[in-house]
Amino acid sequence: MKLAYVGTRYAGWQIQPALPTIQGHLEDRLGRLLREKITVFGAGRTDSGVHALGQVASFTTQRQVPLDGLRRGLNARLPEDIRVLVTGQVADSFHARSDAQGKEYAYRFSRAEVTSPFRAPFVCPVRGRLDLDAMRRGAAGFEGRHDFTSLAPSSLELQDRVRTIRSLRIEEEGDEVVLKVQGDGFLRHMVRTIAGTLLDIARGVREAGEVPRILAARDRRAAGPCAPARGLTLVEVFYAEAGA
Repeated sequence: MKLAYVGTRYAGWQIQPALPTIQGHLEDRLGRLLREKITVFGAGRTDSGVHALGQVASFTTQRQVPLDGLRRGLNARLPEDIRVLVTGQVADSFHARSDAQGKEYAYRFSRAEVTSPFRAPFVCPVRGRLDLDAMRRGAAGFEGRHDFTSLAPSSLELQDRVRTIRSLRIEEEGDEVVLKVQGDGFLRHMVRTIAGTLLDIARGVREAGEVPRILAARDRRAAGPCAPARGLTLVEVFYAEAGA
């Protein structure tokens, strides 16, 4: 399934006791629709408050269900801020998370004096002058294959923290400054900490040339703040075969 959701009301993708989550809603509604216990695997475990335009999820069912009927039936049962965009049948061996070849995220800052309430849930408001040239120079330092320990929570238990950022672009869209980042995978809070560090650079709190030192430190204290979740959206997940 390809999914879109507004993460504002949810405690992230992954099921948590007594909290509303995307995975929890999907498994509950699918279970009722198909009348069997369903486990849903997502391509990425988006955090509390993070949105998605192109999340991908997979599950296995014993039933034969028309794909369009599955999409319509599931959307009829889900909250309006979670939508199934596309359903498809894949090979039995397919897994939404482990088969993913990469992801694209976007982080949005709003420089508007007044942010529309229709945009507010999806942007991080900022004030004052931003040096976007410095921001772009800093962004270039994050590209490539690095150990991103400095951009992950100190409590992260995952041992392999090496990831490849294929591209990190800074674009202007009206009053918004948008960070568009593609990579083979991302650690928890990694994109939001990149955004917070680049915002420090744009404000002159840090120098663009500091990025290599930040990465080399392998220490969360070396990087900037973790930007608010509301500005982050999972845009797309990439697979080796189109339509997977």
